[in-house]
Amino acid sequence: MSHSKSVLIIGGTVVNTSGEVLADVMIDQGVVQEVGPNISAKYAAENEGGPRRIDATSCVVTSAFVDLHTHLREPGREESETIETGSRAAALGGYGAVIAMPNTEPAQDSVAVVEFVRMQGERAGLVDVVPSACITVNRSGLQLSPFHSLAQNGVTLYTDDGNGVQDPVIMRRAMEYAKELNITLMQHCEVSRLTEGAVMHEGCCSSHLGLPGWPSIAEVLMLQRDLELVRETGAKMHFLHLSTARSVELVRQAKNEGLPITAEVTPHHFSLTDEKLSGFNTVFKVNPPLRTMEDIEALRAGMQDGTIDAIATDHAPHAAHLKDQDLQAAPPGMLGLQSALGVAMKYSGCSVQRVIELMSWAPARIAGLTARQGNSVASGNIANLVVFNPAAQWEQSLDQIVSKSQNTPYLGLPLQGQVQCVLRDGKVIVEAGVVTK
Repeated sequence: MSHSKSVLIIGGTVVNTSGEVLADVMIDQGVVQEVGPNISAKYAAENEGGPRRIDATSCVVTSAFVDLHTHLREPGREESETIETGSRAAALGGYGAVIAMPNTEPAQDSVAVVEFVRMQGERAGLVDVVPSACITVNRSGLQLSPFHSLAQNGVTLYTDDGNGVQDPVIMRRAMEYAKELNITLMQHCEVSRLTEGAVMHEGCCSSHLGLPGWPSIAEVLMLQRDLELVRETGAKMHFLHLSTARSVELVRQAKNEGLPITAEVTPHHFSLTDEKLSGFNTVFKVNPPLRTMEDIEALRAGMQDGTIDAIATDHAPHAAHLKDQDLQAAPPGMLGLQSALGVAMKYSGCSVQRVIELMSWAPARIAGLTARQGNSVASGNIANLVVFNPAAQWEQSLDQIVSKSQNTPYLGLPLQGQVQCVLRDGKVIVEAGVVTK
């Protein structure tokens, strides 16, 4: 990997799991060389051949974010996003790595497709694109994917995201394999018989609008089933985009019992309510649906007390002509990579350090990426870093969006916390909100 000249980040607050400290960070050969107060005085000025200098005054310097849940659409749906455009959005959002969801066409259920995704990520060269694989062939829920060959090729995360695995026999068998191979299953909790035809959360708002509702129990029942299967098999399990108050309660109980589970929530599920659909705008249609204020408060409490492990975007780009249909026909999903930090800082109610834990340290650990991601800003560690201003107030505009799609729910909504700079292997790839590579 080519390294440009050394970089010196000056005057920022370095945030690690151990706490925060005002310090400069010297980076050379892709690695953090030194962290300490006022070390910049040691080095020649930039115009005299010294290191490239980045002013991090009033900013946080920490490990780049890791997204456990990104839809990059390639192969098969390149009109909505490509691995290159998605990588660009991720870099601008402060990410160093993204987990590519397997609901592509063809699906990521074979070594060949997984390798294609990995290679396209390397070709883009902006973030680590880490392919996940399907639990079942073509995500159809009928036959297990070739776990052994996929695991031998380095795939550690498996999900049928977009579909919950409906058959308990298949899910139990998947968990037995997962336990044996030391891989992690990621479940989309949805009992599909309960959500047929639904377009939004089942509640007062759906009744008022006369729209078919998606009951919370559809998520809760599958979560309960899989917690019992985890208890029986001992397999590691990660629960995707939980959205209900009851789900948070169940995860909290299961963790107290010591079950090997983790859980994520999305920025939109802790910032937007189902009432957003009262204008019938398909940008707010998502799976699972936006819920009530009571659910939002429970998700926030779960993030604050450690019940919820990670904030994951579920970045789901859709080309304009797909979203520009009626609510029934339009596909669910919204963009998330470029707005995630701004939503998390504004709406989660979490401290800066906790937001970083939810967006970087914990997801890196869950995905098994700690060789490169989510580590302390400390001497000897790879310099995959983000510099962001936690207090900056901003609003997202369409001209900022670098995805191929524009289905963001955050236009004109106040956000807080803005990415200034991103380093990948010690090389500056984002500066002042622009991809420099």
